Amino acid sequence: MANVTVIGSQWGDEGKGKIVDWLASRADAVVRFQGGHNAGHTLVVGNQTYKLSLLPSGIVTGTLSIIGNGVVLDPWALRDEIAKLRGQGVTINAENFAIADNCALILPFHRDLDALRETAAGAGKIGTTGRGIGPAYEDKVGRRAIRVCDLAHLDHLEPQLDRLTAHHDALRAGFGEPPIDRDALVAELREIADFVLEYAQPVWKRLKKVRKAGARILFEGAQGVLLDIDHGTYPFVTSSNTVSGTAASGSGLGPGAVGFVLGIAKAYTTRVGSGPFPTELEDETGQRLGERGHEFGTVTGRKRRCGWFDAVLVRQSCAVSGVTGIALTKLDVLDGFEKVRICTGYRLRGKILDYFPAHAADQAAVEPIYEEMDGWSESTAGARSYADLPAQAIKYIQRVQELIETPIALVSTSPERDDTILIRDPFSD
Repeated sequence: MANVTVIGSQWGDEGKGKIVDWLASRADAVVRFQGGHNAGHTLVVGNQTYKLSLLPSGIVTGTLSIIGNGVVLDPWALRDEIAKLRGQGVTINAENFAIADNCALILPFHRDLDALRETAAGAGKIGTTGRGIGPAYEDKVGRRAIRVCDLAHLDHLEPQLDRLTAHHDALRAGFGEPPIDRDALVAELREIADFVLEYAQPVWKRLKKVRKAGARILFEGAQGVLLDIDHGTYPFVTSSNTVSGTAASGSGLGPGAVGFVLGIAKAYTTRVGSGPFPTELEDETGQRLGERGHEFGTVTGRKRRCGWFDAVLVRQSCAVSGVTGIALTKLDVLDGFEKVRICTGYRLRGKILDYFPAHAADQAAVEPIYEEMDGWSESTAGARSYADLPAQAIKYIQRVQELIETPIALVSTSPERDDTILIRDPFSD
């Protein structure tokens, strides 16, 4: 049986939660492999709506859900999210949930530093969620992180604390903040340690066993390829690699485990926070897309910027992430538009580009080249087969497929799990 890796093909917020939930009902394990609780997935199952930030989407269906080593974990945020889901009737225990014991932790001073930097950055603001994700990844790479496994050895934490405070106290002093209170930090870690350790284990070993048994593994990405630390719109990116290859390193399984790579893309484009956005519409059309698509961030509540579908960006995302097939979401948001547009290229200082340039100044300067198509007046909401779609909507899907040079595997026509047109089953390959 094939494994499936789900990633965002734009700037995140593409509707991965619904697709992952739909696939999770047929998977034997769901694995988060990067990011932290800066991710946000909204699942609508029957009359229940679940908002997840850290937990894998499979948890609501009781599927084995794993937080891999590539994630940075805020243990207090985890505790609160588990409590909230249990209040909605979701069962979470050591049988269906596991955390990699080599996960790096997000600590209170990471959140402090995140906020201090953003406040001081002025025009250079990145637009982070302020949840300490970036500083936690910095400490991981700087080899001074406190990890999940350290929670079982808090009496032997002095060497890590020495490395941490040597770095952070200097930064804090520069912002006029007092040094880290080591005793208070250790006390907070003691208070949360048993809760986290209940689920901690070498998940690479558990996943190896799951895979050996021939089970289906679903790897769940957070954010989107255009926020990848290497391949995204740097510096307006997240602090981890969001491409499909990270599923291997962020879970402890080899690259052969990644399987079918399903890229999620909206039928239009949105972005939260700062950074370049070539097809952004700051007019009535952009406002209409935002209102029809309910475009507000799951985590931050921030209003999303909206624009036409950018085939150049999605084609690039598919290439660098080895996307096998695309799930096109929110097609119904385009219902009723007399004309719809697709960006097919860019003009940059007199030159035509078929890719998105790497430099921030060039990214900000590109002008989209549009192809215009007739829209459709009929509703696509809730369609579950191609036969239910208007002819022009089908033409739009086919044109998107041609331009991104990647097949459309499925089309989502509402937040409901079953309102999905399946063209190619990711689990059958």
